[in-house]
Amino acid sequence: MNGASSVNPSATTEPAIGGLTPFSSVDWPGQLAAVVFIAGCPWRCGYCHNPQLQPRQRTLDWPAILHWLDSRRGLLDGVVFSGGEPLSEPALADMARAVQARGFAVGLHSAGIYPQRLAQLLPWLDWLALDIKTDQAGYDALTGRARSAWPVQVCLEMALEAGCALECRTTWSPQRLSEARLLALAQTLAARGVRHYAVQDERSAPGQPAQGTLSEAAQAQLARCFASFSYRRS
Repeated sequence: MNGASSVNPSATTEPAIGGLTPFSSVDWPGQLAAVVFIAGCPWRCGYCHNPQLQPRQRTLDWPAILHWLDSRRGLLDGVVFSGGEPLSEPALADMARAVQARGFAVGLHSAGIYPQRLAQLLPWLDWLALDIKTDQAGYDALTGRARSAWPVQVCLEMALEAGCALECRTTWSPQRLSEARLLALAQTLAARGVRHYAVQDERSAPGQPAQGTLSEAAQAQLARCFASFSYRRS
């Protein structure tokens, strides 16, 4: 295999944790969750809002986070692993198992770069937010890596076959993806069995104006494709 799908993330003795949000009501819809950010991502998407998490560097200790989670029992519903690309972490399945053993649900934000890692994680995964960054024709230019659409399609099929609670989401700007292409992408996802979809505005940086606004007509068409659709402006 060529491109990002063939890259083996470098292992470290301890998980490469790059940050922690102790409490979030937005990273897992309907759940109160802590967010553990895994450092490391081979892609170089132009709109990445966490470029500091692209290098694989550890800044927090996993045992200390587990100890802290012990004190959060009854206060949090779950833990979301985000990034960077959390599937870049070789120990992620073990980490998820440790989280579940403490009574927390496990969520994942992923771009779908490492299908084998997702396969290892699925038995302990309660919810997956899978980035569908663009249509297949646009992936390589967006990520800066060859054949980058391939692993995403594998991860999507894997999640659908497993029956995992799944939300697909696309960060959108009209400069990168026309409304017509976005609608075609959404229709393809719906035909494959995706029931929950979200579009979020692309911004050059957090707090900056959106690159464009999805028309009400497009929003209505997207809503008709899925059991639930959300357009996230912030």
